[in-house]
Amino acid sequence: MTETGHTGTEDLIARLAADAQPVRPLRPPMLRALFWLGIAVLVIGTVVAAFGVRPDFMDEMGETHYQLEWAGAMLTGILAAIAAFHVSLPDRPRAWALLPLPGLALWLFSIGYGCMTDWVRLGPQGFTFGVSFFCFRSILLISVPLSLVILAMLRLAGPVRPVATIASGMLAASALSACGVSMFHGDEATLMVLVWHGGAVALLVGLGTLLNRRLFGLFAPRQAGQAG
Repeated sequence: MTETGHTGTEDLIARLAADAQPVRPLRPPMLRALFWLGIAVLVIGTVVAAFGVRPDFMDEMGETHYQLEWAGAMLTGILAAIAAFHVSLPDRPRAWALLPLPGLALWLFSIGYGCMTDWVRLGPQGFTFGVSFFCFRSILLISVPLSLVILAMLRLAGPVRPVATIASGMLAASALSACGVSMFHGDEATLMVLVWHGGAVALLVGLGTLLNRRLFGLFAPRQAGQAG
């Protein structure tokens, strides 16, 4: 390279450095996950307070399969949120996406156990299927704002694994929403819980996965630096 070319390159670098905007590093993913979980508790708690906890909720929580079902959904939501903020970073392994699996396995196991006990206790009537659009709609309506918040926070990382990131985020929002809905709406056979709760969660995760790039496009990072 000639001396003139070398000088021109140095001048270009100097101009770019002078015009560069300061960029704040992202806060640790665990801290960001805890912040989002705090928002989720606030939103879900407000909705539950507005509807009121159903009278038989504590009685149901005295039964093992209800305890496992609620704990499984809660654990799934918490682990999925942690996974989303980790898997969105390029320096974290893809294996973080598997973090929610223990909670999800517990949740599905408890629902299966509940279906079995309903069959033993009630016979074929335990598998009576009904329509519960209120339950389905409530999970979706609570999940939407939580999903938008987590997407807005995840877009700061410029996710390199959009499918795993958004699937984890949607799973976190919908699983925690299902926990909240079960506190003010119940009296359903376990099969209906599987269909309506599971259906709402699957719908959100599926749509988020299919539309991941469009959804992240709505929250494209600002050009003039990032906030943590």
